[in-house]
Amino acid sequence: MKTLVQGKQLDVGDALRERIEATVEQIAAKYFANPIEATVTLSRDAIGFRADIGVHVGKGISVKSEGSNPDPHAAFDAAAERIDKQLRRYKRRLRDHHRGHSGDAVPAAQYVLAAESDDAPEPEPAGETEWQPIVVAEMETTIEALTVGEAVMRMDLASVPALMFRNRGHGGLNMVYRRPDGNVGWVDPTSQSQS
Repeated sequence: MKTLVQGKQLDVGDALRERIEATVEQIAAKYFANPIEATVTLSRDAIGFRADIGVHVGKGISVKSEGSNPDPHAAFDAAAERIDKQLRRYKRRLRDHHRGHSGDAVPAAQYVLAAESDDAPEPEPAGETEWQPIVVAEMETTIEALTVGEAVMRMDLASVPALMFRNRGHGGLNMVYRRPDGNVGWVDPTSQSQS
């Protein structure tokens, strides 16, 4: 597994770097035979140090966590413990999901749009009044066929606020998202009763 350890505006010593590499590889190998890559970033924050860990363990499965502490070793330990807990909790469900479902993904295009700027010129009165976004990046992605529970699991593992998926029950596009109150929202346009 390729492991990148980097410091953001600080120097990560050799001893800490070796400890981080060994620990991350051990955690990933405990749950996955061939983990792909890991990135660990140490930086300073309000209470001392922050460790951000991202581990790509398989096709479409990335795990992210963070930890903060006045000591950089303890900050890393907190983030590593969270990744270990997530992988342990979801190991069985991840293994079962990948059996026999390799052809369920649908290719899609993913775009990154520039945010609307306050200093953008005002449109001409006779011109178009809509905001025309600027495409910053264009990438290929896949929309996986999942159950709602699997989609929530993937969203939690990747630490993303929302996830679009193809509902394995009926084949329609669905979305799960993290609500401000901490609960998970689920959008299923096909579940509406037809009037």
